[in-house]
Order: sequence, then structure tokens, then C-alpha cells
Amino acid sequence: MSPSFSLAECEVLGFDLDHTLCRYRLPHSSRLIYDSFAQYLVTEKGYDKDLLTVTPENWDFCCKGLALDLEEGNFLKLAKDGTVLRASHGTKSMTPEEILETYGRKEWKHFKTHDSQKKYEFWKDVVAAIQHNYKTSAFKENCGTYFPEVKNDPGKYLQRCPESVKKWLRQLKNAGKVLLLITSSHSDYCRLLCEHILGNDFAEFFDIVITNALKPGFFSHTPNQRPFRTLENDEEQEALLSLDKPGWYSQGNATQLYELLKKMTGKLEPKVVYFGDSMHSDIFPAHHYSNWETVFILEELRGDEVITPVETESEPLEKKGKYEGHHPKAPNSDSKQWGSFFVDNISGLESTEDTLVQTWCCKCISTYSTIAIPSIEAIADLPLDYRFTRFSSNSSETAGFYPNPPRSLLSNGEPMPTK
Repeated sequence: MSPSFSLAECEVLGFDLDHTLCRYRLPHSSRLIYDSFAQYLVTEKGYDKDLLTVTPENWDFCCKGLALDLEEGNFLKLAKDGTVLRASHGTKSMTPEEILETYGRKEWKHFKTHDSQKKYEFWKDVVAAIQHNYKTSAFKENCGTYFPEVKNDPGKYLQRCPESVKKWLRQLKNAGKVLLLITSSHSDYCRLLCEHILGNDFAEFFDIVITNALKPGFFSHTPNQRPFRTLENDEEQEALLSLDKPGWYSQGNATQLYELLKKMTGKLEPKVVYFGDSMHSDIFPAHHYSNWETVFILEELRGDEVITPVETESEPLEKKGKYEGHHPKAPNSDSKQWGSFFVDNISGLESTEDTLVQTWCCKCISTYSTIAIPSIEAIADLPLDYRFTRFSSNSSETAGFYPNPPRSLLSNGEPMPTK
């Protein structure tokens, strides 16, 4: 495999929508997502009303890349070999001694195997909250907390695509590339997002739009398990035996899509690259099941930037409650409780030295991504034949980050040695 990667070599470019092409105003959207869960759990499931009051410490707790041990009720931050680096019981941090007592100085037992949870029952209520707020019909029915709010004021939660990105998409089309939009959002919500961020003519950017893709199953399921369906007034119609032409579809699978891409490109093995923000739903399955190139959208790489939230609320902050006006921290900010997304120490006990290691999430990035970028905007002004250095086991594990590796992975300007 070549140590470099260029978009010019790809016949097909696919994009996830949420947090990839569509960037959210995270201080507002994160709060809305939290409220959609909290209000349901309090009003429908009888949870404590304290859930509705969110403090700065609560937001600091929120961090990407954690595992949830349902049996013990613990959140875990894992090293790349499964060692438990940090843990909390609920939101209360566990001491190194408590971690050793619970998990020992070894990898978490579920790092390679998974059993069903028995001890705690709260997860079923969280799943119910997801279903209530984000079910396929929720947008049309205007139910739950999330969709009614976004429909009422999309500009509060969504960032419009910069002109540089729209120009870049047109450049790709003019270069003869096939452009795909593959999102797990339902078609009605997809349309609202695209019209707001790209304009009413957004469909002109894409040859194929696939909504309700139910990723990661889109990549792993067979045609019989997950057939494509046509849409009529945002309602799914009968299953299709094959995918014969470009257009707007629902559900589906990567196998039949690839057969259509062969016809559209005239290539026996068209090269596809997929852009996405989720390792679970986008990057790993596209790489593992479809052997596509993958570009990981990782907002944590924006750590050198200062993000000032756009204040759209009409009520002055001083008139709000003590915590009411407090918004989540930017995603690129390290959590005081959890530390860096990329590296951490294995805390030493009894005067032993701390050892700096990569996190499990960081290892996944270099294993399953071709490159990682903070946003599409970061590469929109580059020539299409620009050659990126890809992640490779034969090179530095920081080589695939563009434009720069995260600072926490560097030591005095050099890649951090891995243990």
C-alpha cells in the first residue's frame, strides 16, 4: 500500500451528514440532546429532578471515548491494550486503589468478550429515551424534545457550510467524481439539515442520497438483510431487489451500492473514500467490511483553536439561574476528570513511575482511518491531487493526522513513543 493518499485517485466520495458535512453549534446542540434525555427520564420514568440542573462539573464529565461497564455501573477510559486508565462509578471518580480492586492491573475483562448486563437496569430507560426522541417518525409527529426545537430554530443549532466546502463539492463533481450522502438520519430531518447548510439546491451536489441507512449495519448486512427502499413523501416503500440507478433511497447495504458504483464509474473495482465522524458507525465498518478508504472527522484536532459560542438566546445571562446559561465545553477541550482523548498515564502505586500510553480510541484512529482531519473545511482549499500521508504500521502513528497531530501525542515536537 502506498504511504500516501490522494482524493484524485478515488472515483467515489461518500459523506456522513451529522457532524461531518453538517457541523453543529455544539454548545447549544449538546445541551438540547442532554435535555431531550433528562426531561424524558424525569417526566416518564420518575428519575430525580436534579437531572434537569446541569453544572459546569457535569459538562466537564462529558467526554468522548469512554466505555460503559453496565455490570458495575462504571465509566472507563481504556488504554489501547484494554488497561483501565481512569474510571468513575456514575460520575464519581474512582481512585487508583478502587480501580485496582475492581479490575486488577490488567485489561478490562470485556475488552475482548461481552456478556449481558445483570446488575443495573438504567440502560433500558436510556434506550427508551432514545426511541422517544429519535424514532423514525419523531420528526414528522413533532414529538419529543429534540426535533421540535431544531425545526423551530435551525440556525441556533446548525452551522452553514462555508463557501469553500460548497466550492470543493462542485470541484469534485466537475472532476467526474461520484458523490454519495449516506446518513442514518431519516429523510425529513436530512432534508432540513441539507437545505439549511447547503441551500435548497443541495441535491445537485450528490448523485446518490441514502437516508435511514442504519449504520453500521449498512456496511455489514447482506442485501437480503437490509434491502434498499424507495421513498414517497418521506415514507419508505417496497424493498428493491437491486439498485439500478442514482437517486434518493432509504436503508440499503454497501454490497448493492458498490455494484451500482461499478456501473456508474465503468470500473471493476472503483476506489471509494468515506468521510465520517463516528468510529463505530462510519470509520470501522467502512474500512473493515467494505475495504473503503476512510477520512475520520475528529473535532478534537481543533485543540489549538479558541471556539467562541455564538450567543443566540434573547434573555441576558444575569437573569438566568446559576447554571442555566452554562453550556458544554468545546469538544476539543480536555476534560479535567478524564484528561486527554489521545493519551494518558497508567497511574503508578507505591512510588512506581507513571507510564504514558495511547488510549484505545487513539489506537483505533490509526488502525481504521486513512487520515484524520478536524473538519472538511480543513482540506477544502487543497488541490484534489494533494498527497496526504496515511496512517500506516510502517510509519509514525501520528503521520495520518492533518494538518497537524494532536499536541498531546507529541513530545518536544517528536511523536510520542508508544509502550
